[in-house]
This record gives sequence, C-alpha cells and structure tokens, in this order.
Amino acid sequence: MEPARNIEVCREADVVVVGGGPGGIGAALSAARSGADTVLVERYGHLGGMATGGLVTIIPNLSNNSGEQQIAGISQELVDRLDAKGAAHYPKKEDWGSDDEKLVKYYTDANLAWFYIRHDLNTDRKRVLYTVLFDPEILKCELNTMMEEAGVKLYLHSWGTRPIVDGNTVKGVFIENKSGRQAILAKIVIDCTGDGDLLADAGAECDERMVPGLRIAAFAFPFWIGNVDMQKVEQFRAERPDEYSELMRELQRQGGASLYLKDLVKYHDGVVWYHPFFPSSNQADIDEINRVELEGRKKMLLSYQFYRTRIPGFENSYIVHSSPQLGIQGGRRVVGEYVCTEKDIVSDEVFEDTIAVFANNDKGEISAKHPNVCIPFRSLVPRGVDGLLVACRAFSSEYQFNEYFNLIPHCIAFGQAAGTAAALAVKSGIQPRAVDYALLQDRLARQGVLLPAGLRVKTTPPPSQ
Repeated sequence: MEPARNIEVCREADVVVVGGGPGGIGAALSAARSGADTVLVERYGHLGGMATGGLVTIIPNLSNNSGEQQIAGISQELVDRLDAKGAAHYPKKEDWGSDDEKLVKYYTDANLAWFYIRHDLNTDRKRVLYTVLFDPEILKCELNTMMEEAGVKLYLHSWGTRPIVDGNTVKGVFIENKSGRQAILAKIVIDCTGDGDLLADAGAECDERMVPGLRIAAFAFPFWIGNVDMQKVEQFRAERPDEYSELMRELQRQGGASLYLKDLVKYHDGVVWYHPFFPSSNQADIDEINRVELEGRKKMLLSYQFYRTRIPGFENSYIVHSSPQLGIQGGRRVVGEYVCTEKDIVSDEVFEDTIAVFANNDKGEISAKHPNVCIPFRSLVPRGVDGLLVACRAFSSEYQFNEYFNLIPHCIAFGQAAGTAAALAVKSGIQPRAVDYALLQDRLARQGVLLPAGLRVKTTPPPSQ
C-alpha cells in the first residue's frame, strides 16, 4: 500500500492535452489559438510522437486517388513550414492523381509505392497520391516554435499518469517528472497519448479487440542507414536482379530487414529507411515493449552488417538513427458516443457533426466506389464521461476501421477538432458533447479544415449530459 500524500497543484488551465504526438499537436495548437489557456504534457523531450521519435516521417493519404486533397488544416500548415526550410518532399500539386508512368516508376523504384501509389480501379491506372516525406529533426524544432507562438505551456519530460476524476467528470491530470508528482487542474482534458492511457482510470469504456495480421497488431522498430551510394545500389539491383533477390531472401532467413525505403527529402541523399514489423497482440504490455526493443536492435545490427558487407553501395554506410520510440500502431480504443465501424467505409454518410474527411485509398473496389470517409465529432467523445475528449489512434472505432484511419494526418485532424471543441466548450461553460456542431464546423473551416460541400450551416446542438 502506498501512503497517502498531498499533491501540489502546479498549474490550472482551461485545457490540458496529454501526449505531444500528432493528435496532441493538433489539439494543443487549435485550443490555444481558439483562446483557451492550454497546457501540453509530453513524456519525451520533443514533440511529434510517431512522426519524430517514432521515425514514421511520412504524412500519407492527404489526397484521394483522384488527386483531391482531403486533409488540410494543421497538417497542411506543417507541410508548408517544413517546405519553407527545405525539409519536405511531395509531388507537385499538378501531379496529385497523375497516372504518369515515369512518376509512378520514380516512387515505386524508391520502394515508396505503398505511400505514394494506388491502383485506381475506376480507370485501371496507377495514380500518385499527395503524400509528404519530411525531416524529423526540423519538425521537432518547428513544433516548438508553433507552440511558443500559440502560447501553449509545455511540460516536456513529463508523464501524464492518471486523470483527476470527480464522479464521472475529469477535472485534470496527475503528472510525474524530475520535480516529482504534481497535479494540473483543467476544465477539459484531451487524451492524445495514442494508447488511451487515461481512459480506464477516467471510467471510460474501452475496446481492446485485435486481430493478428493487421497493421495495427504490430510494433515497428524503424532505423535509418546513411552514406549509401544509391547509384551503385540501384545499378546492382537493375543489372543483377536475381542475385539481389537471392541476397534479400538470405537476409530474411537470417532474420534481417530486407526492405529499405529511399529517403527523398532534400539534403538526405544516401539515406535509406527500414520499418520492420513485430507482431503483437498487446502493444501496451511492458514485457512486449521490452521484447520488441531488444529484438529490434538485434535485427537492426544484423541487417546493417549484412548490407554493408554484401550489398554494393553500402560499403561506407553507417546507422544514422534508431527509433527512440517504438512504432506503436494500434491498441486500446475508447467507446464513444459514435463508434466508427467497417460499414462507415461504404456508407458515404455525411454526419451532421462531421469534423474531418479522410481519403479512402486502401480498400480496392470499395475505394473505387467510396473514395472518401467522414468522421463524426461524437467518435472523440467518451460515452458516459465528461470533461474528456480522445484525439489519437484511440478514437472510438472498431479495429476494422482503425486499421486504415489512425495515421499521422488522421490524428492531427482529430486533435484539431478536439482542441477547437474544447475551447468552445470552455468559453460557453458547457461540456464538449454539448458544443454546437455547426459552430465547431465553422471554426474548423476558418482554420483551413476541408469539410464536405453541402454540410448544413446550422444544426440543433445535442443535449448536455
């Protein structure tokens, strides 16, 4: 039994965002910019989460197969800021949706087809998506600048350990850092931890079902290798494809990572990425986390030594980065006022509380018939719990839906909606679930969020609970 103790209240705020990954970025910036006194708690010494520390340095699926941009807002702002510093790569706007064979080959040869290329079954042609690669170190710096500009109070190197709860209402969060255990009181807390770390202690119902073989049922341990002579590598692959393929099969038999992704960001010449997966049914289990951390480093070293000694072009290479954050891709999901399910991928429904539209690029014939999916605000609102929103991959969704719509730009969009809604709720003295949908949509549209044309201008606000 731990002894009882008094906990110092180190800060009071309108909105506390726990987790500085993609969802937390969107939530903190939009809440602060909307006038709320905002605190952001992040366990690492940098912001960005999977986008930086996780070395998932890709913002994919910003457009659908036809080249129509679907996700903008803060995601587009990040791209613009990175681009201004020469730290982003993406196809020219006129090439979004292009079926130009040379362009398709460019991304396919870089092993980036999964992120950039989709087979459009409506035309039986391969098309280029609006996807962005970026420099994670520049993004870390830019995010600090954006938070400073918006007036967000940062608590880095701080764990948001559990919510402060009164009845069914969340009133703040306990944090742990080098200064000890402290409390931050808030009118609204937004869980952007990715894993829904605050949900159980807040009394929120959760869904932890997972099916082996899905992307979200696996860790990733990304690492980068630099100083690669790409011309020599590509010449070897082109002139001796059978030998290269056999070498890759041998590497796989040894347990190494046989697929690299070519970094296309300016100034990143000679850098390749590896994103090996490690199946796991519980990515919030500390034994699993330790297992993958240890196995990942063994795989990285084995792979690096194989490439350096056996593959022409890697002779003078070295390991540039290994992911300080494991690539956690799925897990606990809140049960919200609306649960996104597989049927929503084919329904074409425009919800009256739609807060984002996502490109549906990955479902073959279904994508050809249903290119876009709308997300309702209710999927960010935990059922039966007040003072809390969820804006990360733990949003209210069954695993079949979560598999396709929990990537970096999706989470930024969840965060942008949740932060804006939280600020509106604070200003009106109401719970987030009672925010007027039309007012929320108006504020999001003013922030550059792309919402469906024809969405009703005025809706009846839901009753407060």
